[in-house]
Amino acid sequence: MSSSITSSAEPAHSGKRGAAFADAVAEKSLKADGVARDGVTRAAGLALAVVGIVLALLAWINSNGLSDGRDIASMQILAIVGVAVTVLGSGLFVAGVVARVLRLWLLRQLVESQDRADQLAAALAARD
Repeated sequence: MSSSITSSAEPAHSGKRGAAFADAVAEKSLKADGVARDGVTRAAGLALAVVGIVLALLAWINSNGLSDGRDIASMQILAIVGVAVTVLGSGLFVAGVVARVLRLWLLRQLVESQDRADQLAAALAARD
């Protein structure tokens, strides 16, 4: 291997490398139409999770003063619906976060592979 390829590598925490990554991303000018949907998905998921928790807590509080079994059963059903809404909201939130992380990871892989290809082409050109 040539020393020009290995010597240009900088530590991952370097500010120059982060700035170079930001410049490369801006240079690519990729469409980011899915990013807005991820934000909406995260917000909706968080809102559903909070609503589900509040619904389950209200059902539990209301069931404390009830003595009829049928009323208690209906409050149990309401609490189960609240738990289901919480699980659904949490899933949406996690899906939005994972989509954002994977998009950033894929973009970073794209930029790094392009940089490596450029370095390889420069090393091959210098060799000839």
